[in-house]
Amino acid sequence: MLCKHFSECGSCVLSTPYDEQVLLKTKSIADEFSDFFTGEIEVFKSEPVGYRTRAEFGLWHEGDSLSYTMHGVNGARVMIDECPKVDAKIFNLMPVLLEAIKSDNELKFKIFGVEFISTDNEIMAILLYHKKITHLSDKFKNLAKALNIKIVARSRGERLFAPESDDERLTQSLNIAGRQYVYKFSEGAFIQPNTKVNEMMVSWALSCVKMGAKDMLELYCGHGNFTLPLSTAFKNVLATEISKSSIKSAAINTELNGIANIKFIRMDADELISALRGDREFRRLEQVDLSAYEFSHVLLDPPRAGLSQSVREFVKSYDNIIYISCNPATLKRDLSVLCDTFYVGRFAFFDQFAHTHHAECGVCLRKRNKQ
Repeated sequence: MLCKHFSECGSCVLSTPYDEQVLLKTKSIADEFSDFFTGEIEVFKSEPVGYRTRAEFGLWHEGDSLSYTMHGVNGARVMIDECPKVDAKIFNLMPVLLEAIKSDNELKFKIFGVEFISTDNEIMAILLYHKKITHLSDKFKNLAKALNIKIVARSRGERLFAPESDDERLTQSLNIAGRQYVYKFSEGAFIQPNTKVNEMMVSWALSCVKMGAKDMLELYCGHGNFTLPLSTAFKNVLATEISKSSIKSAAINTELNGIANIKFIRMDADELISALRGDREFRRLEQVDLSAYEFSHVLLDPPRAGLSQSVREFVKSYDNIIYISCNPATLKRDLSVLCDTFYVGRFAFFDQFAHTHHAECGVCLRKRNKQ
């Protein structure tokens, strides 16, 4: 990693050339999952630098000075003035934003962190404060205008957006299988931080859909990152997510992309399982005929905790599972249960975070008694 902070900053820790990192991580995954899959792992590499489109930094005050910080290799705070792994727009904005905040004592006072989100043509800075900020509204508006960015300022119980707009969401485009999809999402939404690898991940998931697919059930759908492109391979899609904001964005995204065969429901996975089993009735499902769906595939993209026991047992009743995992440890735990009735037909490694030990995996599971 060509970064002057590499030996101190604890974010990037792998020092070998990037292609060697990929080989070592692929071998590690192959060894870890050899009980479930012995075929060739499909590998999707990142750009070595400039790949992160979402990044968060601390801000540290030292007298009149203000610096970006990261956790160091030994846990200590490290002052940084650059971060080569972030997207070019974020990289270029970082010093300019810092100088603008440093030059205004009111903006600088009790600020402790900043998060950046970059999309095709937009960039947002989320400023975090330990103080009341309502009286700084005009200053945030002026700063957003001067830097031509969107700003969200947050403090406990307060949130300000600048510049004023009817739509505070960011807009992002993904190119999947030759088609461009447009997404809107809020600053608090979960997004994949490596956009190029995300495109590869969604494309791979789409390629896992078997011929003759019927309907798809998706759990943990977010704002529709996987849902929209995969809907092209199915008659109908039922997708669930617990976040109210993400479900609202997902509905907007179906309209933006002219997609009419997806039904998004704000429910957690266990609630949906209760509904599908007929254990409970939910007002949120009054307009949804669950009996009309014939699910041939289930798509899972859970948080780092992986699947709950109830979800693991429930999805065993379906024939095809596409599982995207951000945590190999919980993926291995879940496969130890699922592979009682499924086999792993394909296994992919997505290197979302170059120069780190992190590994994102994709697993295509088929029912053992199916061809």
